[in-house]
Amino acid sequence: MIEVGTRFVHVLGVTANPDGGWVAQQARNLLIDLGERAGVFRFLVRDRDAKFTRVFDDVMAGNGTRVVKIPPRSPRANAFAERWVRTVRSECTDRMLIFGKQHLRAVLTEYAAHYNRSRPLRSLDLRAPAAGADVIGLPVGRIHRRQVLGGLINEYERAG
Repeated sequence: MIEVGTRFVHVLGVTANPDGGWVAQQARNLLIDLGERAGVFRFLVRDRDAKFTRVFDDVMAGNGTRVVKIPPRSPRANAFAERWVRTVRSECTDRMLIFGKQHLRAVLTEYAAHYNRSRPLRSLDLRAPAAGADVIGLPVGRIHRRQVLGGLINEYERAG
């Protein structure tokens, strides 16, 4: 799930066979994890996949979030989610061999943490989703490199 305003990504779960009950439970888990922040979401845009059942819609509606279905056969209507999928595939999963559900969960969790904390986004004036509006500053002094996902991605920050 992606918060459009901040581009903050939440990895809800990993399964080989998602069904309506599993997806509804992931929505419940997200609302619990968000706590009081869950009430700030006015809309949830979703596609028309059969795994998004009435129960899923009711879980979100119970939180005061209006569920909006995209029109049939129009993936551009959910462009933010489609872009996230393209990004995580091209930068992460297409470059790795995934050895099962547990490994995929670990990889996606680590990549989402990198994406939310450190990955600069043009739509946010080169800030990361979790960064505040006044965070960008030019680094001065020594720079430290941290490898993410075994060196697949490098993050840089001030040493000290």
